[in-house]
Order: sequence, then structure tokens, then C-alpha cells
Amino acid sequence: MEYRRMGRSGLKVSEICLGTMTFGHGTDQAEANRIVDLARDAGVNFFDTANTYGDGNSEIMLGNALKGKRRDAIVATKFFNPVGKGPNDSGMSRVHIMQAVDDSLQRLQMEYIDLYYIHHVDTQTPLEEMLRALDDLVRMGKVRYTACSNYEAWRLMEALWISDSKDLARFECYQPQYSLVVRDIEEEIIPVCQLKGLGVVVWSPLAGGFLAGKYQPGERSASGTRSEEGWAYPERYFAASADDSLAVLLKVAEELGRSPAQVALRWVLEQPAITSAIIGARTVEQARDNMLAGGWTLPADALQRLNEVSKLPARYPRSMEANMDERRNAAVQMPRLSAS
Repeated sequence: MEYRRMGRSGLKVSEICLGTMTFGHGTDQAEANRIVDLARDAGVNFFDTANTYGDGNSEIMLGNALKGKRRDAIVATKFFNPVGKGPNDSGMSRVHIMQAVDDSLQRLQMEYIDLYYIHHVDTQTPLEEMLRALDDLVRMGKVRYTACSNYEAWRLMEALWISDSKDLARFECYQPQYSLVVRDIEEEIIPVCQLKGLGVVVWSPLAGGFLAGKYQPGERSASGTRSEEGWAYPERYFAASADDSLAVLLKVAEELGRSPAQVALRWVLEQPAITSAIIGARTVEQARDNMLAGGWTLPADALQRLNEVSKLPARYPRSMEANMDERRNAAVQMPRLSAS
């Protein structure tokens, strides 16, 4: 298992992160314990949850599974989604953040959270209010690092500017959707994270299971999967080339003697700026297959084929400006002395 720095921070996390959205949603405590133990045996030190996964049961089950093993674990959780029916039971207000962190710590049975994400965009609360509250949590020792998920590039830049200008703890990580069939973040988000030194921890690297080997090109539903249940299946974000990408993935996996899930995850991990990919599994068998994506490298030809079939279409303004360096350089007439 490879360990990578979280952006510009000194924190090191495993390239595979165990996501626990299935805990309490198809996975019971006994199976959760087995999955966590398997992950730790594989070298995974990074675990992801949220305060509303499984109505809070995911945090409870992860906390139970990590009892006596906390020191070696990097635990991430999130706040934003409604946890009650009151007007302050969601969002990123100072009131909600202070309540949410204590509730999460109680469910996790932990004294601190390593990585604390704002889960979604709150347009009803000033960014500075949230960032000051998160800074207080870091100073209080309840949170080690702060992060965000699903932010647009401009909102992420604004948050970073506020943190830098006000001397507040700043986001050290960004969590986006990213896979062979959803590459939108390459346009604006990835450049921001590279420029500002943020780690990138990817959710849905298998596109809700679409890239796990259960589907054939043209299929959008499979028995016993998230697509059939209508749960956490991001079909509406798929690129127009999704079926072509799946076809190449299946072929490459067959050639390499790997599962499609392992190849799809490996592709994500070999893209620029990616720190870790979150895998989710209902069973130990699914988790084991996904964890085998760690510790090897795609052959150059396979990587190129997957890159090419899934590449983003040309988009303005990047596509228009892409070759401006070459045009500027070509226009320069360098002075030189004659040989005679």
C-alpha cells in the first residue's frame, strides 16, 4: 500500500481510503468489523464516514470497529446534511458545526476527528462564519485538519483566500466525484488544488458500481446493485462516452488479468494530484477486490488507452487558450550572429 501526503500538510494517508457509507445500509456491525480489519491488514490507515450515513449508524459502527486501534487510523467525517427537523440542524452555521462535531465525536467514541469536511454547499451562511468555527475546533483539538466536498472552483478559492487573509485554519483537502466516466474536475478543480496545495480524495471512483464489472456497455441497471435500488448511483453525471470507456476498461482488465474495479481504481490513482480513492463495500469479498487496486502500476499502453477513450471534450476557455505558450514562443525572433 502506498502512502501519500495530504496536499501541502505533513499528514500521510493510504492511497486507498475505506468508505463506510454502506455501514448501517446493507452492512451490519459484524461484517463492518471484518471489513475494517481486512483494510488495516492491507495497509489502509484512512477511513471515511459522515454524520448522516446510515442515519448516524455509520459513525457508530466505524467507531466500534476501530476500538483499541484509534492511534493508527486517520478518520474523516462530514457535516452539513439535516440531522433533525430544526432550523439549525443542518448547514454550516457556527451553531450547527459546534453541535455536529460533538455529536460525531460521541458516535465515533473518539476525542478528535482527523479530517472534518463540509459535505455540501451552504449558500445561506457566510463562508467566514464556517471557517472561524472550524478554526476554533482545530485550536480546541477536536479537529486536526479541515476540508470541503463538492465546492465549485470559485467557492474553494474564496474560502482559501478568507483563511489565508484572516489567519484561519484552511482546507487541506478537497473531496470530489471522479472516475473514468466523470472527469469534470480536471477542468477547474484539479488546477486549483495543484496551485494551492490541497489533497484530493475521490468519491465514487467506480461510478456507483458502473465500472465494477457488473455492467456491460449500454446497461444502466443491474440486479442487486445501487442502480436497481436507486441509491448513490451517479448516472446523471456520466459522460457521453461512458459506454466506450466501459468497453475499453473491460478489455484492459481482461488483458491484465485484473478485475474491472481494480483497473478503474488504479486509473484514478495514477491521475495528477489524486491523493486517495474512497472505496465502498457491503461485504468483505467486495472490499478485498477493491483493495487489490493498491500497490501496482498500470502499463503505459493501458493507461493511455483509458485516458484517450474517456478524455474530456474541448471546453472554452481552456481549449482556446491551450496552445498560447507555443504561439508566443513561435513568434519570438531570437537574435543571432552570422557564421561569416
